[in-house]
Amino acid sequence: MNWMEIIAVVFGLLAVWFVVRQSIWCWPTGLVQVSLYVVIFFQVKLYFDFALHLIYIVVQIYGWYHWLHGGADHGKLAVTRLSARAMTGWTILVFGATALGGYVMAANTDAAVPYGDAFTTFASLVAMWLQARKRLQTWLYWIAVDVIAIGIYYYKELLPTAGLYAVFLVLSIIGYISWRRSLDSANQATPVAGSTQ
Repeated sequence: MNWMEIIAVVFGLLAVWFVVRQSIWCWPTGLVQVSLYVVIFFQVKLYFDFALHLIYIVVQIYGWYHWLHGGADHGKLAVTRLSARAMTGWTILVFGATALGGYVMAANTDAAVPYGDAFTTFASLVAMWLQARKRLQTWLYWIAVDVIAIGIYYYKELLPTAGLYAVFLVLSIIGYISWRRSLDSANQATPVAGSTQ
């Protein structure tokens, strides 16, 4: 446990809390968190998490812009949901990428938990993209990521980070309920979203 991890935990909690509340502040606080975890994950040899957080930096900037200007008439973005077909497509992609990525890492690196690390990486990429697009199902992917991540970080003795993901799990459940209420109260029609959305 070190100061950098503690700061990352604090900013991570703030970021997820702001996402639950649909506050634009989720993006700048998240940007601080993911930047710190780039360093942390490299140090503990969780290479997929390291690579994931490099990508997160780009997605944080995109999400920040898209939430402000991606809605109707370039206004604020509203919560929508994926079609069942799109949800199935994303899920197949996650499991396929996990199998391939985990195998490659196990065979070619000293990765500590190759398949778990691969799953949290690819599921998080999908979750972050859906979050940037403000899709309700982002929370289902975050819940799955949180459950696996808690075990990995506990195993690697990143106890503050394991604790952070336990709180993330609770916040993800709250986030799903909150976003679902927001969607229902807006009485929006369910969009037909393709697997690339």
